Amino acid sequence: MNASSLTDIRKAAEQGNIDASNNLGVMYLTGKGVPQDYTEAAKWFRMAAEQGDGRAQFNLGWMYQEGKGVPRNDAEAAKWYLQAAAQGNARAQFNLGIMYQEGEGLAQNDAEAAKWYLKAAEQGIATAQFNIGVMYQEGLGVDQDYEQALKWLRQAAKQGEVDAQTIMGIMYKEGHGVVQDYAKAAKLFLKAAELDDAKAQFHIGWMYQEGKGVPQSDEEAARWYIKAAEGGDPNAQFNLGLMYHNGEGIDQDDEEAVKWYRAAAEQGHMEAQNWLAAIYREGIFVAQDDAEAVKWYIKAAERGMPRLRTCWA
Repeated sequence: MNASSLTDIRKAAEQGNIDASNNLGVMYLTGKGVPQDYTEAAKWFRMAAEQGDGRAQFNLGWMYQEGKGVPRNDAEAAKWYLQAAAQGNARAQFNLGIMYQEGEGLAQNDAEAAKWYLKAAEQGIATAQFNIGVMYQEGLGVDQDYEQALKWLRQAAKQGEVDAQTIMGIMYKEGHGVVQDYAKAAKLFLKAAELDDAKAQFHIGWMYQEGKGVPQSDEEAARWYIKAAEGGDPNAQFNLGLMYHNGEGIDQDDEEAVKWYRAAAEQGHMEAQNWLAAIYREGIFVAQDDAEAVKWYIKAAERGMPRLRTCWA
C-alpha cells in the first residue's frame, strides 16, 4: 500500500468513517501496510465498534479476550461479542457459545451456548456445527436429539472436522440414536484414523481386535493401538500394554507392556493404575515396591475402581 492510500484511509477513519476505522484496525492488527501495533488496532476497532459496526465489535471482543492492545478482560470480550453476534456475526456467535459453555466472562449456561452455536452453525462455521452436534448427542443445553446430532456432525465432517467422524463412528458402534452398524462405524473410524485422530485410531484398533465391522486381526489392532498410544490416547495405551504383555498381534515384551501401562496410568486410566499397582506389588517385570503399589492403588481407588484381587495366573 502506498503512502497516499494509507493517508486517505487514516483521514477517513479520523472523520468517523466506519469502514476506514475497521480497516485501519485490521492493518495495525496484522502489520500490513503499517508497523504492527495492537494498541492502535484496538483504538480504531473501538471507534468503529462504538458506531455499531459488527466486524469491529467482533475484532475488539477478540482483542479483549486475547489481551492484545488492551488488558485481557473476558467480560468486556463477551460484551462486544454479544453486540456483534446480535448483528449476525458468525464468529462472534461461535466465540460467545464457547464463553457461555466454559463460563468465561459470563455465567455458565449450556442453553445459551447451544443457542449461539446453532446460529453460528447455520452460517456454516464447522466447529460450531460439531459443537452443537455434540450438545444434541449429549442433551447439553438442548433436548437430546440424535437426529439433529447426526445432521450437524455430518455437516461438520463434510467441512473436514475429523472429530465429527469419530463421534458419528461411536454412535454407530454403540447404537446411540441409530441402528447399531459396526461396518459403518469402522468406515468412519478408519477415515478419521487415517487423518491421525488418536481416538479414532483407538476405536478402529478395538474393532480389529474384536472383529466388529472388519475382519478380526490382532496385528491390525496392534498397529492402530500403537498409533493411538503414541498420539496420547490412554485407552489405546492400556490395550497396547495388554497386547505386549500377552504377545497378541505383536511380539511379547514385558518392558513395553509396563511402559504403556504406566503411560495410561499417568493419564488417569483406572485399569492401568490397578495393573501397575499389582505389578509393583508382585514384583513382576519390575523391582518389587510396596510404596509404588500403594500409590497406584490409591489413585485407582480415588477414581472408583476396586483393587485387583489377583493379577497373574
